[in-house]
Amino acid sequence: MEVNNKYIRFDWAVKRMLRDKANFAVLEGLITVLLGEKITISEILESEGNQESASDKFNRVDIKAINSKGEIIIVEVQLTRQLYYLQRMLYGVSKAITEHIQIGDKYDNVKKVYSINILYFDLGQGKDYLYHGRTVFTGVHTGDQLKVNTKERNEIMLCAPESVFPEYYIIRVNEFNDVAKTPLEEWLDYLKNNRIKDNTTTPGLREARERLLYMTMDDKDRRAYDSHMDDIMVQNDVLDTAKMEGIEEGRAEGRAEGRAEGRAEGRAEGRAEGRAEGRAEGRAEGRAEGIAEAQKSFVKNLHTMGLPVADIQRATGLSEQDIEDLLHE
Repeated sequence: MEVNNKYIRFDWAVKRMLRDKANFAVLEGLITVLLGEKITISEILESEGNQESASDKFNRVDIKAINSKGEIIIVEVQLTRQLYYLQRMLYGVSKAITEHIQIGDKYDNVKKVYSINILYFDLGQGKDYLYHGRTVFTGVHTGDQLKVNTKERNEIMLCAPESVFPEYYIIRVNEFNDVAKTPLEEWLDYLKNNRIKDNTTTPGLREARERLLYMTMDDKDRRAYDSHMDDIMVQNDVLDTAKMEGIEEGRAEGRAEGRAEGRAEGRAEGRAEGRAEGRAEGRAEGRAEGIAEAQKSFVKNLHTMGLPVADIQRATGLSEQDIEDLLHE
């Protein structure tokens, strides 16, 4: 059974509410369900990587926390597509590690990092809604997993690399099929649909039912939240419209040019061989040029709609120079 209460979106809660110690239990619940062990957050950390800024308005919210074991946990919510997101994940983890070790410190001060990424866009191929990655060293010839010597509590012990190297979780929210049968699926149902069962026993969601109700917000926060939701809708609409227009224009131009070039090359090479090679090359060149034209149209459409270069960078993954070149073609 579900109630019809309106719950605050998780991305807003992460940005505005879950940094408060009184609300740690909500985030602890999600991490506990993911990692399969009880997680207690000791404190929320601040750094360059998770400060609020104007450029983070639409597509980035982060929490950086330390758990009771001294490990670092990064939680990031990404609302819009980013082409180099894997590189961004790696950079974020690397930055977290280096921020918490001082020059001259021994390497045993390096902290294990868990990177939890909640994505509301299509990252690529893959049918699952949850992916987990960690580092193991496997024998090329023997197939066994390496364990190395390390010192703990003044004793030499064997340590598995995965207990030291970062672990990554990618939650692809849009791939969830809306059937919540397990604690993790209940969390996905909340992340995607803002639904929480009234009889839930899932860690974190019990607290979320009490603390993340829309109706319990004061007027100021409610207005800010409504404005945030409007911004997301406008942002998504602008990006979707520009992308569709750019793709259609690129497809049309690519098909026309590809057919023309394919015929010309086919005649030059000969009927039988020319038809086969001309079509293949024409299609390939047409697709390549079509993609290039689609990208150029996409960038120009975003610029025409008033988006600054920084937002166009995040939407396309292009450099500032590439964007300027396309705008002046």
